[in-house]
Amino acid sequence: MAREMKDSGIEWFGKIPSDWEIIAIKRKFTLFAGATPKSEIPENWDGDIVWITPADYKTIDKYVSQGKRNISELGLSSCSATLVPSKSIIFSKRAPIGSVAMNSVPLCTNQGCISSVPKNGVNAVFYYYMMSIYTEQFELYSAGTTFKEISANNFGNFKIVFPPFHEQKKIIDYLDKKCEEIDSLSLDIQSQISILEDYKKSVITEAVTEGLNPDVEMKESGIAWVSTAPIHWILSKIKYEILPLQHPVHSDDLVMTCFRDGEVTLRQNRREDGFTISFTENGYQGVEVGDLVIHGMDAFAGAIGCSDSRGKITPVVHVCKTTGNNRFFMYMLRSMAMNDVFMNYAEGIRVRSSDFRNFNKLGKFPIVVPPINEQNEIVAYLDEKYEKIESIIAQKKEQLLVIADYKKSLIYEYVTGKKEVPDNNG
Repeated sequence: MAREMKDSGIEWFGKIPSDWEIIAIKRKFTLFAGATPKSEIPENWDGDIVWITPADYKTIDKYVSQGKRNISELGLSSCSATLVPSKSIIFSKRAPIGSVAMNSVPLCTNQGCISSVPKNGVNAVFYYYMMSIYTEQFELYSAGTTFKEISANNFGNFKIVFPPFHEQKKIIDYLDKKCEEIDSLSLDIQSQISILEDYKKSVITEAVTEGLNPDVEMKESGIAWVSTAPIHWILSKIKYEILPLQHPVHSDDLVMTCFRDGEVTLRQNRREDGFTISFTENGYQGVEVGDLVIHGMDAFAGAIGCSDSRGKITPVVHVCKTTGNNRFFMYMLRSMAMNDVFMNYAEGIRVRSSDFRNFNKLGKFPIVVPPINEQNEIVAYLDEKYEKIESIIAQKKEQLLVIADYKKSLIYEYVTGKKEVPDNNG
């Protein structure tokens, strides 16, 4: 017999079982803000207290137990952070809004998190599942100009469904089992994607350092990160083979971006959000189709590609031509990025960044260069291989999206009472 349902009065919950309630989060959880001790005081850091930020739980894992860096008792007492008990819900209030995890150990957080400690009669795992599917709704309660953020007050007033405690437990047991199966499948697909990414890296690196002829005579390359190269390839430097250009900007040029995946395209082709918009555009330069574009700050992460459009771009990037095939040098530079050459051998490296806004720094790197006919053959080979590998990766990523949507739908059906847990919990 179907259970009796009632209108929840909230659009995203729809109808709920007649004996369930709608209540504000603050009625069932005690909320604590996070904080960061002063970084310039060494004694605040590297103690025994776990301290996390939203970046520490951007995974499918339900639990978080450590961050990148601990704080000390002095650090905790010096700021407004609170040590919360295990099995609390840690909610990301910004960048991104709505990421959730549960802590398996007592910990504290930075100001990007809200810690929700359950009161009596509340099973935190049930609300972990509920909060995990309402990211878009939490964002409706956010505000901010530089970046969106949901305040502790708005978070506390956010309405949630409250079923009887015994039903919370029943739903949790069912979702734990089902979500474990789903997450296992997701991890398997993610592993396949990692293998494909490694394969793509090896294919590109082998082609641009060894060529396509397996029988060619090899020699010591004279470069630290390239052991051997074909005997007829020449040892050169980037500055002799890649030459910066300075195209004028046209009045109808649109803004372009050099992305970390190697695509250089009009910004409107991908997305507008998440960028700092310059209203003066001082120093912007023109870009022609086919130009080699190298990002001065993000080259280490793969922001190197050949432009697919005419447009204008920030002076932080280098717009270049080459002595040969632009796409060959693109693949060569991307191989160097994939193998951390720019990170390991660059001067003035910051954490996960390297500064090559001065082209002279980039120009010092030695490279091995094949004749133009081999460059063309390598490009034709890599273009075909790259497209095939990327196509498979795209299919795998689409599978992950479908699985994520299914998981979200499954959680929604049970935490809102649309479906009842089967008696056999199967």
